[in-house]
Amino acid sequence: MGKKTLYTPRSKVRASLRQLWLRSRERAFALKRGGYVCQVCGIKQSKAKGKEVSVVVHHREGIDWENLIDLVYERLLVNPDKLETLCTNCHKETHSHE
Repeated sequence: MGKKTLYTPRSKVRASLRQLWLRSRERAFALKRGGYVCQVCGIKQSKAKGKEVSVVVHHREGIDWENLIDLVYERLLVNPDKLETLCTNCHKETHSHE
């Protein structure tokens, strides 16, 4: 096995964000609210053999994946030089002053 890089690859961040979306309450609510029916043609989702139809949840305003991933790197997956280890109490104390 090769040596791991210091940074999480963009492909892994995107896959994780996609999994979060697929398991989200917002997506589940949209499917339920829509009755698992296509809002354009009216076809209903089906798992019947030979008549399989999938309904997906569409973002009307789109998803800017690149900017979203950039924001994850900017705020969450920062350079290790910007990270430090703290005990739980010191971490709570640090955030209580912010």
